[in-house]
Amino acid sequence: MATSGRADDTRPGVRAGEADGVAGGAGDPTPGPLDSVLRPVRAGNGFEEALEQVLQLLRLGLVPPGERLPSERELSQHLRISRVTLREVLKVLQDQNMVESRRGRYGGTFVLPRTAAPDGSGELRRRIAAVDVEDTLRFREVLEAGAAGLCAEGLTADAEDRLRGALDATQGARLEDYRRQDTLLHLTLAELSGSRTLAAQYAGVRATLNELLDCIPLLVRNLEHSQQQHAAVVEAVLDRDPDAAREMMREHCGGTAALLRGFLA
Repeated sequence: MATSGRADDTRPGVRAGEADGVAGGAGDPTPGPLDSVLRPVRAGNGFEEALEQVLQLLRLGLVPPGERLPSERELSQHLRISRVTLREVLKVLQDQNMVESRRGRYGGTFVLPRTAAPDGSGELRRRIAAVDVEDTLRFREVLEAGAAGLCAEGLTADAEDRLRGALDATQGARLEDYRRQDTLLHLTLAELSGSRTLAAQYAGVRATLNELLDCIPLLVRNLEHSQQQHAAVVEAVLDRDPDAAREMMREHCGGTAALLRGFLA
């Protein structure tokens, strides 16, 4: 039977802080303004949800331009993630010219002025204004989880081969071709569900989703994580485990939703 195979820093059955070696109790950060924004991330999408929260921290102006972000230790304790994952989050923000890292005694990660916005942010805002983003994300999750569960009730041998082929195509895709192959994998699951209405509805919501995704950067860590989740979904389908297929698909959709919400600046 397929398992969720946690792909981030947390593991089921343990407290989130313990999973990253962050002790609770006396070692917890002192309560303050950050507590209203930064929360322990859920298992399954640690990188994506941590990025979403730090982006929100910057948008709210809790750390103004020119000021230093809280230390890696404090941020990792608030988010209950490892410093390795946190550094990957900070690297994304550096690549988007939102923060910069300085070395030395008074070094750290400093917030840059908002004039250096992420590429495509203006177009993203325009597209956001034309759609109900939350409705799109919720509808997408319902359709995707439903399709995965239906497929897991049993596919023909030919359909199983088609699904494996779609998964293999995403794993071997070049970065510039990844989103197309990713879309084809999800469309394949929708088509194999046996419901033409579901497949047609999903094609429409996926077109809207891709317009939003095209405005945010392709993040290698997220793509690697997505690939692990894709494999887990397909494994659950081929194992004919509808509950696991739906659970992994919901988790996968949650990661994409977290990234989009994080970049809605």
